[in-house]
Amino acid sequence: MENVVKNFDLVKEEISNFKNANIVAVSKTFPISHILPLINHGHQHFGENKVQEAQEKWTSIKIDFPQLKLHLIGKLQTNKVKFALPLFDYIHSLDSIKLAEKISLEQEKKNFKPKIFIQINLGKENQKSGIDENDLENFYQKCVTEYKLNIIGIMCLPPFDEDPIPFFKKMQNLSESLNLKEISMGMSNDYMDALRFKATYIRVGSKIFGSRTPSAQNQIT
Repeated sequence: MENVVKNFDLVKEEISNFKNANIVAVSKTFPISHILPLINHGHQHFGENKVQEAQEKWTSIKIDFPQLKLHLIGKLQTNKVKFALPLFDYIHSLDSIKLAEKISLEQEKKNFKPKIFIQINLGKENQKSGIDENDLENFYQKCVTEYKLNIIGIMCLPPFDEDPIPFFKKMQNLSESLNLKEISMGMSNDYMDALRFKATYIRVGSKIFGSRTPSAQNQIT
């Protein structure tokens, strides 16, 4: 567990030239005992993939450490929104009008507005969620004006077997076209490339916490 802090500090040093970069330490599948050294080290941003797992792990910890910021980086089902708010401070995976409407209703009930990224399916992959880039502007405007969502940026997961750089460049262009300041992209294997194209939130898991079980490896790392 001492390696967790050491690994984190190495990543932090590596990205030190990128002043706007935030590390989301992807802690999914790891127990709080494995994560606590990094919390005690002063890191605040952590990412989880599933609402139920996050409830079990983070509900009491966030009371003890109110400065923590929890990021939902996995797909959010509409029937889980009521549990996701206000546990998650950031949602990286807004991918439909139906979900936007549900979050809007729930944030009104809870009087809590999470910071939200719109997920874009740049690779047009059937197995991945996300808005088509051609629909992005209309979707963004509707989310902001009709649903009063706090959209702070956009997110993408480039195809696993392709060079991510063209997708990162496209994300930079889309972000600038909407005048959004935040971009969530880049993982343990490609975050330095993502940062060169103005990523502001990188999702780093295995490079900080170590390897996961084979079943977990297929998810966001």
